[in-house]
Amino acid sequence: MRELSIREMRAMLGRLDELVEKEGEVIVTRHGTPVARILPTRGAKVIPSHRALRESMSPMPIPSEVLVRQDRDER
Repeated sequence: MRELSIREMRAMLGRLDELVEKEGEVIVTRHGTPVARILPTRGAKVIPSHRALRESMSPMPIPSEVLVRQDRDER
C-alpha cells in the first residue's frame, strides 16, 4: 500500500497503472486525510469444465434412470 498526495498522484498519472500493479493499493490524500483508494481490478473467474464438475461429484448409489422410473410409476 502506498499513500500519495493529490499533487503526487497528478504527477504520476501516466504511470498510475504500473504503481497500482506494483503496490496493490494506492491511497490518495488531501492535506494528510485519505480521500480515495485505488485498487487493481479482480481477475476473471475461472469457470470449471463440465468434465471437472462431473469428476468432482461422487456417483449416485441408485442410477437416475431408476429414480425417474420410480417417480413416474408412483404418479
